[in-house]
Parts: sequence; structure tokens; C-alpha cells
Amino acid sequence: MEETISLKELFLTLKKRLSLIIIITAIATATSGIVSYFLLTPIYQSSTQILVNQSKSEEQIYNYNEVQTNLQLINTYTVVIKSPAILDKVIEKEKLEMSASALNELVTVSSEQNSQVVNISVQNEDAQKAADIANSIAKTFQEEISTIMNVDNVSILTQAQLGEDPSPVKPQPALNMAIALVVGLMAGVGLAFLLEYLDNTIKTEQDIENQLGLPVLGAITTINMEDDMKEQNTPATLRTRGESVGS
Repeated sequence: MEETISLKELFLTLKKRLSLIIIITAIATATSGIVSYFLLTPIYQSSTQILVNQSKSEEQIYNYNEVQTNLQLINTYTVVIKSPAILDKVIEKEKLEMSASALNELVTVSSEQNSQVVNISVQNEDAQKAADIANSIAKTFQEEISTIMNVDNVSILTQAQLGEDPSPVKPQPALNMAIALVVGLMAGVGLAFLLEYLDNTIKTEQDIENQLGLPVLGAITTINMEDDMKEQNTPATLRTRGESVGS
């Protein structure tokens, strides 16, 4: 026997378990907010830019072959920047208490397509430290690339600077709470339907037809004896009875 679920039944299920859905959503959102604001350490990010350009004169700046060569070198430079050959020297200069591999996890090197500009971003718990490390990586790379690859085509375009009121890049409490709200809502709705599916108790005549496949021939209404007794013993009823007897 096929069972069909109407939109009305779905709505009634959600309405019946609305308090459960609200509680789960609220707990998930509140937990995310507490963790984001009080338990997670803020991480700051600072970036510097270097320019890959081997040209030394105006005539060479717009040389197409030279530009293409520099663009191809950027992929190689991206690997060199994050190599121990550069990071070990940065650790020594900045007196960092970490390994080259640990520092490598904090550094992101990227470049726009067909652009000779390379962005070096560093994340750290200290905003000033992030800026210092980024500038040190750019400076060290500029100094060491001539020895590593026997070229001199790197210049620092912009240095990392600490703003007046730096904001952490993570965690993002508002985003985390929004995600937790959606996840909590989905979990609450899913749990509501699961509980409704597992509930095999018979409550209405329709449940009898659905569960047993038998037609309902009749129904017994609920009789509240206490309310009936109170209604019969009201003063108005007693007066009516007295007048009937007297007449």
C-alpha cells in the first residue's frame, strides 16, 4: 500500500516539533558564537608585493618576449619563495621559534593571471609580526634570487604595513554563526521528521486506516465527566430544578 505525504502533513510535523527545531538551532548558533569569540585565537594577515621585471631601460620594458619570460619565471619563483633556502634565512633574521615547514604553512604566494606582480601573504597571531615576516620574505628573496638563479629581475613593489586598526582574517564569528544557524536548522528539521517517522502511536482515524488498512466504521467521542457534573451542579441549574418542583 503506497503512502503519500501531503504538504499539509509536512507543515503539521514542523509545527508540532517547532520548539525542538528552535532549541537545536539556538544551541548550534550560540555554541559557534562562543567558540569563535572566546576560544579561537584571532589570526591576522599582512601582504607585500614584488615585481618580476628583468628590464632596465624603457626600450626593454615593453619587450613581449621579455615579459613572457618573466611570466614563466613566476611559477618557479613561487616555489623558491617558500623553500627552506629563503625561509630559513627569514627565521634567522626575525628570530622566529618555528621550523621552515611551520612557517611555510603561514605563507601564501599568488599572482594574477598574466601579471608580473607576485603577492606574498603571511598569517600570524600578531599583526605586526605578520607584516615583519612578509617584508622579510620579500627582502630576503630579492637578495638571494641573484645567487640562486643568477638573475636580477625582482624589485619590491609595495611593503606590508600595519594599519591603524587591523582586523583578523579568521575566525569570522558572523560567518561561523550564520553557517551554524543553517546547519542547526537543517539538523532540527531532519530530527523532527525522524522522530515523526519513528512515532508509531495511533492518534487519529486516519492513522488507523494508514497503519491497519481498515476502514473506520465509527468513533467514540471523548466525554469529560467532571465538566458535565460541574455544569449540572451550577446554581442556575439548581434554581431551575427548584422551580419545576414547586410548580
